[in-house]
Amino acid sequence: MQTNFTAEQLADPGTARANEILRSCVHCGFCTATCPTYKVLGDELDSPRGRIYLIKDMLENGKVPDAKTVGHIDRCLSCLSCMTTCPSGVHYMHLVDHAREYIEKTYRRPLGERALRWLLARILPYPGRFRLALMGAKLARPFRRLVPDARLRAMLDMAPRDIPPPSLNDRPQVFAAEGPRRKRVALLIGCAQRALNTDINDATIRLLRRHGCEVVIPRGLGCCGALTHHMGKTDESRAMAAANIRALMAEVAGEGLDAVVINTSGCGTTVKDYGHMFAHDPLAADAAQVAALARDITEVMADLGLREPGHAEPLRVGYHAACSLQHGQQIRATPKELLAAAGFTVLEPRDAHICCGSAGTYNLMQPAISAELKRRKVETLEALTPQVISAGNIGCMMQIGSGTGVPVVHTAELLDWATGGPKPRALQDRDGGA
Repeated sequence: MQTNFTAEQLADPGTARANEILRSCVHCGFCTATCPTYKVLGDELDSPRGRIYLIKDMLENGKVPDAKTVGHIDRCLSCLSCMTTCPSGVHYMHLVDHAREYIEKTYRRPLGERALRWLLARILPYPGRFRLALMGAKLARPFRRLVPDARLRAMLDMAPRDIPPPSLNDRPQVFAAEGPRRKRVALLIGCAQRALNTDINDATIRLLRRHGCEVVIPRGLGCCGALTHHMGKTDESRAMAAANIRALMAEVAGEGLDAVVINTSGCGTTVKDYGHMFAHDPLAADAAQVAALARDITEVMADLGLREPGHAEPLRVGYHAACSLQHGQQIRATPKELLAAAGFTVLEPRDAHICCGSAGTYNLMQPAISAELKRRKVETLEALTPQVISAGNIGCMMQIGSGTGVPVVHTAELLDWATGGPKPRALQDRDGGA
């Protein structure tokens, strides 16, 4: 794609990067075949190729975007399926992230939207606040029919049936390895996940310790910055990311780290991109080192190898590939191979590359599109007649779980069970506490 940015525009690192990405696009349209919003809406401007044209026009002309342009860009899930499909290597993630930052700085949204986005940015990344909000949503849910805004109704629907108390395991501490220490790893404990499902971190810690890892919860860890980053609130996201980088580098400088383990793939995609996010910052070297250490829990377990994986029932597992894992991190086979090695029958649904519609705050900001994508995903998963559904991202788990009666658990919970841990709580509930 030909571009015509001025030298002054290209002096901005974000615009210079956007220019590189735009120039790599050859208009082939392969991306439209795998774009969820294009499949649902059928509008070229709701496809990656269409959004690329809109972003080029917006950035190149340095203009304040209009509501139509913002609407099409807002409807992007950032599922990154287009990046997997693209034969030209267009790095759409960096492009759309820069576009969102530009919109946040130049476009004045209607008051209701501004208030909603401010609220999400002030609640979701903070587990204590989020837990209180979930409790309030649970109390207000019986009155949801009286709420006129579909986005607010989606927030009420988000509250789980049972809101877990904070886990003591999420506090700063060190968990000793069981047996000889093979690795020393830090666990990124997340933010929203700590309010929605504390079993995931607990299972991850048990699993790692059982396989010879000393697990560190560094002091000062918090949200990775993904939630605010994808809303274009770059200053807020960078502040959160910087706090994590400093906390993790303190451990690197101390007893060292072999990996930074992440069990929420949406966070993993962001942390692995810290090097890009801080490329022109004094934290650049530290950010790049943290990004290089970042590993999804399944990557670490594949390296360690499962020990005595014969403790779980040989269930039929419908595996949902989170977009941030399969497209953002290009991890596809590893989780399925681990589940199979653990004794489960692994089943993958039709159109496994298509997003479930969760996508961070997307299910709250775009509830109609999100609901349709959820319906399609649940339909393809239930067609497998699984006994349990497994995923590696809390957002996907909540999204799919709200549309099916099949128990939905994290991959780490199943691996923990298979190697000697407790049966996942969701399966205990299904079996009446057995």
